[in-house]
Amino acid sequence: MRLIRLLKNDMAKEVCEWVEAQIITPAQARRICARYGTDYDRVRQGTTGYNVLIGLGYLFVGLAVITLLGANWEEIPRAVRMGGLILITMVTQGLGVKYYMEGRQERAAGIFLLGNLFYGASIILIAQIYHLGEHMPDGVFWWALGSLPLGLLIKSPWVTLQALVLGMIWFFMQVDLGFYPALFPVFFAGGIYTLIAGKQSMVLFLTVVAAVGIWVEWSLSAFWREGRFFDFYAEHLFVSVALFILLYTFSHWLNRIRSSKAKDYGALLSLWSLRFGLVLMVVMGFEEPWHDLLDAAFDHTLSMAVFAGILAAAALVTAHRIGKTVPVISLLAVYGLTTGAVLISKDPAHAHYFQIVYNCMLVAVGIRLIMAGINQGISHYFFLGIAAILITALMRYIDLIGDYIGGAALFLFFAVLLLGAARFWKKHRHVEERV
Repeated sequence: MRLIRLLKNDMAKEVCEWVEAQIITPAQARRICARYGTDYDRVRQGTTGYNVLIGLGYLFVGLAVITLLGANWEEIPRAVRMGGLILITMVTQGLGVKYYMEGRQERAAGIFLLGNLFYGASIILIAQIYHLGEHMPDGVFWWALGSLPLGLLIKSPWVTLQALVLGMIWFFMQVDLGFYPALFPVFFAGGIYTLIAGKQSMVLFLTVVAAVGIWVEWSLSAFWREGRFFDFYAEHLFVSVALFILLYTFSHWLNRIRSSKAKDYGALLSLWSLRFGLVLMVVMGFEEPWHDLLDAAFDHTLSMAVFAGILAAAALVTAHRIGKTVPVISLLAVYGLTTGAVLISKDPAHAHYFQIVYNCMLVAVGIRLIMAGINQGISHYFFLGIAAILITALMRYIDLIGDYIGGAALFLFFAVLLLGAARFWKKHRHVEERV
């Protein structure tokens, strides 16, 4: 059911068809849609496509105006340039406020997006007038910071997303120049507020999660760096894995909240955490990453252990509160054993053994996902498990076994396994449907 919630908009459209076919009443349709956090009337009117078109229209209006101003910038008197930039920004934002006060929040969000474009163009062009270009990221920072309050005021995911994306651009510009962007948490904190108080937005949610991960990794890089510029170390990988274990546990905590919006966020986070884990295992199924990892210096082992330990402890405490202690302990055990083995070995010659272990683990995880998909009736787990096994078989096992007979036997084993799983899936689903 968690993954079905990700398709709730399609479900709402189906409900609209049920109403048109007189299978259910509009009142029943509204209750069904409300159960999954959707608006029946909004879906029925098809406002999503309309709003997307309106938003794109505003975007191109803004780009057209900015292009026109830029092309004729030198011919326009300085006073006219200054006043025109301020006027067009104030008029646009004022129109957005007017729409918001009238209760037309979708239209207000589109106008604010356009106004923020004019605001950013004003900052850049005014800086050009007065030659204020000593530190270029400052202009992007004030653009992002000025856009954020509007998104928080109307609780609009799109306006907040615009400010967060601008904040991330500022972040990367800063770190590229060797400066640590200490105020970056302001932007993803604003995104978290909008996710809680505003309408649901999967795009904003994933962007916030990515922003938090980026901030954690670059903060560690700032803490560990020896010179002016940022660098990444082998220790970052182990902290990243611990962070994703915490995110996976957090996704199950979100699933326990009664809010349908929180459940949707939890399902999405769980899905992407699982995908990250599988992608990482596929990458670590090659020998080269292990060779580089075992050859690393590990000059920050103690602080890495402290940071990773804090994340692991937070994951364990959260798992205990929601009744997911066993799977989280299993993940942490694999993580701890791998970390310990790498730190003890530190011999690139052992990379082949780590490769073999992780290929075997990937096959085991694939089988576990297939069984979980069958037992829980979640097709995504089932096909993700199949994909994991096929990728392992096609990319790694011929190299590991070293001869065609062994490879053919292994492929045959996987064929029997997959065909048997497919047959069991079909039988299981057929029995479920009859029940």
